[in-house]
Amino acid sequence: MKRVSILGSTGSIGVQTLKVIDVHQDRFTVAALSAGTNIELLKAQIDRYHPRMAAVSDEHHAAELRTLLGGGDTEIIWGVDGYRAIAGMADADVVMSAIVGAAGLIPTLAAIEAGKRVALANKETMVMAGAFITESAKKSGASIMPVDSEHSAIFQCLCGHRKDDVKRLILTASGGPFHTMTREEIGRVTVEDALAHPNWEMGKKVTIDSATLMNKGLEVIEARWFFDIDVERIDVLIHPRSIVHSMVEYIDGSIIAQLGIPDMRIPILYALAYPERLPSHMPSLDLAGTGALEFYLPDVNRFPALALAYRAAKEGGAAPALLNAANETAVEAFLTGGIPFTRIAGIVGEVLNQENDTTADTIDDILRADRRARERARTLIENEEHHK
Repeated sequence: MKRVSILGSTGSIGVQTLKVIDVHQDRFTVAALSAGTNIELLKAQIDRYHPRMAAVSDEHHAAELRTLLGGGDTEIIWGVDGYRAIAGMADADVVMSAIVGAAGLIPTLAAIEAGKRVALANKETMVMAGAFITESAKKSGASIMPVDSEHSAIFQCLCGHRKDDVKRLILTASGGPFHTMTREEIGRVTVEDALAHPNWEMGKKVTIDSATLMNKGLEVIEARWFFDIDVERIDVLIHPRSIVHSMVEYIDGSIIAQLGIPDMRIPILYALAYPERLPSHMPSLDLAGTGALEFYLPDVNRFPALALAYRAAKEGGAAPALLNAANETAVEAFLTGGIPFTRIAGIVGEVLNQENDTTADTIDDILRADRRARERARTLIENEEHHK
């Protein structure tokens, strides 16, 4: 029986992780849960799973949650220290890192320093601090399992093969809802349009990132650290059906792909159960009925966010953290009506152009870069709103 702590249990990945645990109650149990401010859903999860600990964003929400619960055995904690406590708790075998955005970095690092198996859905951890995360895992003996469908696919395609035989990694992208639109049409899309992903069930931030292709850019940076491969050997292909989740090409010309229905519960289950494979009790992929599997090169003129991510990856240092922070700020502004869709990548590019200090010798350097980028992005957004 594996005991699972979930960082971000009320988000999309967290909720789906609990669904996986429901199907395999003989194999997994919930050790701890954490959320931000969605205490109503967290309360329902606590009532159902009876974790030993639960964490929320601040003391106010912790008090409110205690009132809702009206007692019980679950210890309620809060803030960064609360998340760190859950990440490193002694009686957890696996930590699902599913907090969205840069907020997941410090708790995930705590789990790695504690030597845990970390099922990593928070891609920003690797994007911002990949060198620190991988080095910390080596020191502590922690294992990191990818949860993103693309990285899970690559992990599976690499199993049993020598690293020296790999020619390149090929990440597939659905292209989001706008991959067939002209630049003019993209300029008129609404928040509702951008949130209508054709294949995947995801949270708002990740869905917008998918529409801009920034999500794929972040995954390129993540793959560079996960698999210790130069970014020049990581390619992206648009694959609208989301059936082929990613591929690995070997030096002899062979390409190995991982296919499946587009449902995050499959890579979640794989990350929790590895090296075992457990039945998902989900429909099999109907290959005969799938039709043609089409692939296209991404158009970075229409979707410049992908090119910005490659640029940040090649610059290294704190550049990926700057990219991520500016993007999170711009996406939030788009979701609240502050900027149009096409300005998301524009804001990110301007922040990268304005920031010359990419020092990243410590985690504190990374966090300072994150704060600087958010401040610059907010200033740019406020100036645009002022001149509307």
